Formats: sequence, structure tokens, C-alpha cells
Amino acid sequence: MLMHQRIFERFLLALYFLLSYNGIQGETKLSQSEDLEMEKQLKLLNKPAVKTIKTIYGDTYDCVDFYKQPAFDHPLLKNHNFHPQMKPILSRTKQNLVTSSTNQSSKLWLNGKGCTSGTVPIKRITKDDLIRQTHMPPPEDVTFDVQLVAVAIVRTENNPNNKFAGAQMAASIWNPLVKDQQHSACRLKIQKGSDTMQVGWRVDPTLYGDNKTRLFIHFQGGNKHCFNTLCPGFVIVNTEIPVDMVYDQVSHRGDKTSMEDTMSIGRDLVNGNWWLFLEENHIQIGFWPQGIFTDLTSFATNVEWGGVVYSPPGVPEPPMGSSFFPVEETSYDAYCRGLAVLNDNGETIDVDKTTTHVDNPNLYKVVDLPHAIPGKFQHFVLYGGPGENA
Repeated sequence: MLMHQRIFERFLLALYFLLSYNGIQGETKLSQSEDLEMEKQLKLLNKPAVKTIKTIYGDTYDCVDFYKQPAFDHPLLKNHNFHPQMKPILSRTKQNLVTSSTNQSSKLWLNGKGCTSGTVPIKRITKDDLIRQTHMPPPEDVTFDVQLVAVAIVRTENNPNNKFAGAQMAASIWNPLVKDQQHSACRLKIQKGSDTMQVGWRVDPTLYGDNKTRLFIHFQGGNKHCFNTLCPGFVIVNTEIPVDMVYDQVSHRGDKTSMEDTMSIGRDLVNGNWWLFLEENHIQIGFWPQGIFTDLTSFATNVEWGGVVYSPPGVPEPPMGSSFFPVEETSYDAYCRGLAVLNDNGETIDVDKTTTHVDNPNLYKVVDLPHAIPGKFQHFVLYGGPGENA
């Protein structure tokens, strides 16, 4: 399987140069041999389906046997002992974990429900997806360039002695206008050294093939990095909520109620696996096994919350968040609220000592409000901006 992955990576690299040379994304005709090679890669990437289901947006998902999901192609997970009923062991304050679907996920599927027990939803990869994703930029930590990637974030104080077992936020959901290879996102990011985990929402035509606002996850561990399930690593346990689902409702400036989702990552106190949870009742989605990381085999040292955008060279930067600068009013601003971290005992605590960072203050801004409202977990971050598209 490792040999197949290396062949696939070389194939994508060759395809990238071919499409870049022709200059028109997705419109270049492949030769017969290239087309046959792509078909082989699709067979490797698309696992056998127990059944196939569709969303109301036309996305096709394969319900793949838990033990045959892409995560287990990772060479370090070859001899795993994971199973579909796995649950994390966290602190007492997080033991109200559930696996059942929410109204949001039940509205997603044409049949009203997701995959059956023992299977997990994996988005079907098409030939167009492979061609389009050759234009995905590398992670910003590898090629950080303010002309390409811009962030407006709040982050924990830089201290190598920090020991974070996770973090959380409730993020308002928006749909900023992006074009072609641009993307605009909000994310919670956890990091130690070169290892990272992210969760958030994203508008990314290159990744998804549309301009819908979708959930995303991303990890970088060792020499592997990817979004969602596009490479081995993240183990899905939830049968109904895919990691690249569409948010059917988004926020609009001036509305009394903002559309939001609660997202959190927590480290298992026993085995060190990093679990992903959604919504206020901590729905278990899946986990990044401790063994796929180099630095995040132990606690994290840095956490970030806020917005990130990307534009290829020579293309104006896109809007971020609400597409307007913050006016310090949550019905108008994109926000992350309820900022918190987990300490090395797995206890959820307020995060008060934070700093802000904005790459281009002329295009984007961030406002840090550690005590916006009296009470626990009332840390707000307001962020956004028009970019250069305006």
C-alpha cells in the first residue's frame, strides 16, 4: 500500500505540471495512458461500499466498512486495535459524549439518515476531484508567505512549556465569496512543533468543487498532511456526520441569530489519541491516532482561533468571515466564542492570556475580547475583512 501511495504522489505531481503548463485548470485532455493511471488511483482511493447514499446537495458518499476506511492505509496503523464502538476517556466534565445524529445531519441525507452501524461515510472521489486538487496549496506552515496566505487570529502565548490536551470554540458560519483557486476559512488549530490539527468551516472550490460552506479537518503529522479523508490518518467513528459536510444554513449580517457550530478537539487521557467533537453535546466524529504524529504524541503547546484566506500569486485576496471589518457586534461580525483549552489533566479552563496576529491589517482585522460577558467561557474573537476582491 505504501508503494501505491508513492506512485500516486508521483502521478499527481506529473499531472500538476501538465495542467499548469496548459494553463487551463480541468480542461486539459488526458492521454489514454494518463486516463488509465487515474482510473487505477481512483480504485485505490475509493474503498468498497456496503451501500451508497447521497446528500440533498448531490454529493455521493460510500458507506465503507469501518475497518476498510482510508485511515488504515497509513503504514503506522497497519496493526491497529481500533473498533467502531470506541469512545474516548476524558475528564469528568466531558463524559456527556454522544454518537447520535443531530437535526443538521439528518437534513443532509436524501434518505433522512446516514450510514448503517459498522460503516462510515466517505465522500466518493471523482476524476475531476483529482485533477482539481492538484492545485491545492501546501499547508501554510510549510510555505508561509503573506502574499499567498493571510490570517487574522488570536493565539495562546508562545511558551514551549504549555501543555494543552485540547481546545474548543463555537464559530459562526459564513459564506464569503471566493473564486477559482481562492479559499476562505475559520479554524481552530492545535499545534506542537511541525505537527498540527485543524477543524473549522471552509469555502474552497479547489478542495470541494463548489462554493458551499463546508466542515473541514486537516492534519499534519510527520511527512503526511491532508484535508478530511484524502490521505490516511483520521479514523471516523460517526456513521452520520461526514467530515466534509455542507452547512445548510449560514449567518447573514444583521440577523438576530447567527448560525454557528461548536467544535472541539480533546486528547484521550489513556492512549493519547486526539478526538474531534461537534456541537454542544460533544458528538464524537472520530480521532487522529497518537501514533501518526511526531510532536503531538504528547501535549500541544500552541492553539489558534480565527480566519485564514488564500489566493494564488497575482490574484486579489478574498473576503474573510462576514466579508466586513468587525464592528464589535456579533449579529454583524464573524466570531469564535467560548474559547477554552484543556489542561494536562483534561480539564476545560478559560484561556485569558492570548495575543493577536493579522498579516494584512489593511484587508483584515481581529478583535480579542477575553471577558466580553461576565461568566466562564465568555472569550470572544471577532474577525474578518473585505480582502481585495471589493
